[in-house]
Amino acid sequence: MQFNLTKGQPRALISLFFTEMWERFSYYGMRALLVLYLVQSQEYSEFEALNIYAIYTGLVYVTPVFGGFLADRFLGYNKAIIIGGMVMILGHLMMALPDYLYLAMGLLIIGNGFFKPNISTLLGKFYSEDDPKRDAGFSFFYVGINLGAFMAPLIIGFVGETIDWHLGFSLAAFGMLLGLIQYVFNQEKIIRADLSRQTKKMQIQDWLQIIFISFITIPFVFLCIELHQLFKNYSFQIFIAIIIFLTLKMTLQRNTEKLSMAEVKKITYISVLSIFVIFFWMGFEQAGGSLTIFASNNIDRQIGVYEIPVTFFQSINPLIIIFLGPVIANFWLKVDSSSNKLSTPQKMGLGLLFLGLGFLLLVFIKDQINISFSWLILVYFLHTVGELCLSPIGLSMVSKVSPKKMASLLMGLWFLSAAAANYVAGRLPEMVTNFDWDLFIFLTLTSIISAVILFLIAPLLEKLLYQK
Repeated sequence: MQFNLTKGQPRALISLFFTEMWERFSYYGMRALLVLYLVQSQEYSEFEALNIYAIYTGLVYVTPVFGGFLADRFLGYNKAIIIGGMVMILGHLMMALPDYLYLAMGLLIIGNGFFKPNISTLLGKFYSEDDPKRDAGFSFFYVGINLGAFMAPLIIGFVGETIDWHLGFSLAAFGMLLGLIQYVFNQEKIIRADLSRQTKKMQIQDWLQIIFISFITIPFVFLCIELHQLFKNYSFQIFIAIIIFLTLKMTLQRNTEKLSMAEVKKITYISVLSIFVIFFWMGFEQAGGSLTIFASNNIDRQIGVYEIPVTFFQSINPLIIIFLGPVIANFWLKVDSSSNKLSTPQKMGLGLLFLGLGFLLLVFIKDQINISFSWLILVYFLHTVGELCLSPIGLSMVSKVSPKKMASLLMGLWFLSAAAANYVAGRLPEMVTNFDWDLFIFLTLTSIISAVILFLIAPLLEKLLYQK
């Protein structure tokens, strides 16, 4: 039986759907286990574990800037995707060896950089610019992302948390292997579907190049680990500064003509909204860190004789997205067609407001023990509604508003905002504790205040964008 969303779509879409599903399965399985594994198995303190989580999730959003550039200039999307998959398989297998924790995470970060930006870009090559089937194809692809994210905590999380941590990480490697195998075996479909004709049949020299680059990442990661030890707590900030400098340099080299006033306004519009995105994701990404610890310490997970694994709660968000995503999309369609149309900043403000309401609920229950898990489900529900108000709206806005000659740079800026937010999310619990603040009260205030400010300046931003 064929999904309605795939009717009339390129046959290669199914291959990319499952490739991305298995990659997200491996990524979110690793994410679900990481903090619990460090605290419960490796005896890291909670703050140490969250610091490692901060660097890992932050860099996951940074390396795609380089991965996309290398694919554009040298490798092509096809080879970059295969390299990314192979390196991530190595990384997940290394996670099964406690002595190679940092090497494993480094390989996962680099592999994600090769894989993540290029599979989405390759999907876009299946459609002409004005193809009406494009949105449906990407919607189907987005279901694959969330299906993988939903299954990961239930399978990898369960095995790792209740049976054996390293078996769980090995399952993540197996998931990525499944995705990569079916991707390689569907090469003919992918080549035929690529309207740009940039995807070529793989030759022996291509496979040798892929194998060489995949394994050369190992000494490169060791070098990065040594540099991290040298710069201690400032390595992430230095790396971000280098990325921004190189990105700006490359962009200025390719765009030497002077920007018009309209383009400057568009760049300002996107840059301002990028700041608010940081406030959203630094709260939302507590899901893999402080909220996981909260679920472990404060939530009554007992149902009769069965205890719900902590990692299961990370399946709530993708499950809600799968069912609620189309409803929210239809809601925006109706609102945008009515006299009560909301601007992009107002929609994003709603996202921050829902995030704040979720943390406000936590403020009222945080000092209790044996809290019903239904309260945590409600928190995740509010946060997910916030995500659906902000994330797809923001991505659509960047692709629509960006001046064509700076589209890649501004999309990179958008993801760098997420990188900074993920890093802050992991460091925030320790930072607020050092100032004698409460984490959930702090996040409630920052989310709601950001939402109010965004609502207030929304008319000014829209005027900036559209006034001639």
